[in-house]
Amino acid sequence: MDNLRLVKPQAELKTEYLSFYREWKKSGEDMVPWVISKDPSDFQAMLTSLSDNEAGIGLPDGWVSDSTFWLIDNNNRVVGAVNIRHQLSEYLYHAGGHIGYGIRPSERRKGYATKLLELSLVEAKKLGIEEVLVVCDADNVGSEKTIIKNGGEPDSDYVEGNGNVIKRYWIKKS
Repeated sequence: MDNLRLVKPQAELKTEYLSFYREWKKSGEDMVPWVISKDPSDFQAMLTSLSDNEAGIGLPDGWVSDSTFWLIDNNNRVVGAVNIRHQLSEYLYHAGGHIGYGIRPSERRKGYATKLLELSLVEAKKLGIEEVLVVCDADNVGSEKTIIKNGGEPDSDYVEGNGNVIKRYWIKKS
């Protein structure tokens, strides 16, 4: 796991990212974090959009600026992605948190998510976020374990309008 690192989305990793994206699309699963659902067919436009989001340019009402990183290995293979929200809106406070992350379907249950969240907490601290809210659906046991392994302390659950239960955890890193 020491060979993994977070990098900003970049044109040099287009082939590797498209492989990641296509694998996820083929799985039919929800794309998490939300930014990986952005259409990469115009790759440069997607990169510009991610950069604009980070700078807070052109955000829809109620949205906050965010930073996206890709988790890559020594071969520059994109193994996962993370989206770090710089602040919490009311929605994010209840159901989204500061950090949303996902691992490509073929690489799950190998410890990558734990490392991805660990590295993401370092980036959150660089952004000045001392207390990080991370959430997961109550039925996502793997994600819950990942959050707890990274120091997650439970807060009250949030029940969405459709009855889905969101488990909320705070991580405080010194």
